[in-house]
Amino acid sequence: MTTAPTITRLNAKYLDEVRPAIMSEHNITNTMAAPKIIKIVVSMGVGEARENKAALDSAAADLTRIVGQKAQLTRARMSVSNFKLREGMPIGCRATLRGPRMWEFLDRLISVVIPRIKDFRGLRTKLDGQGNYSMGLTDQTVFPEIDLDRIKFSQGMNITIVTTADTDALGLELLQKLGMPFQHDDKPNG
Repeated sequence: MTTAPTITRLNAKYLDEVRPAIMSEHNITNTMAAPKIIKIVVSMGVGEARENKAALDSAAADLTRIVGQKAQLTRARMSVSNFKLREGMPIGCRATLRGPRMWEFLDRLISVVIPRIKDFRGLRTKLDGQGNYSMGLTDQTVFPEIDLDRIKFSQGMNITIVTTADTDALGLELLQKLGMPFQHDDKPNG
């Protein structure tokens, strides 16, 4: 038995408000040509994993709890003697979110997690030149899924939002209309 795809609150906002607004402002006639979010990649690099395997296991468990799907271990691609790192050694974890999980995670990120960041003054508006946005969090405790009493290792993470936007300005406009709280004094690069 197959179930109908779930449409989350933020996905409904994109379909009902954001996509039509961007299409009319930029004279886009085909809905498939409108910019959209393809995936979100959440990753944690665990430097302590060389000496302490428990740190990597703890980070993977936290990431799994945060994103709602099993985190995948990442391994070193090459050996670096200065860092005592050998090729194939586990050094972090990541999860790639698509579909309803992606929309649900982005909704929680915008409405719950970002407001919990201490001394928050807005996100930087710098994109990667291809319409994709990356941000870093210094601590996983801003997510409500993490129990503060059970934390063994404080760990930061990177979040990359991949879009189909051709330019940074269009990608930034898409994210702003979805509710990402950007700084107002920065200018987009592109």
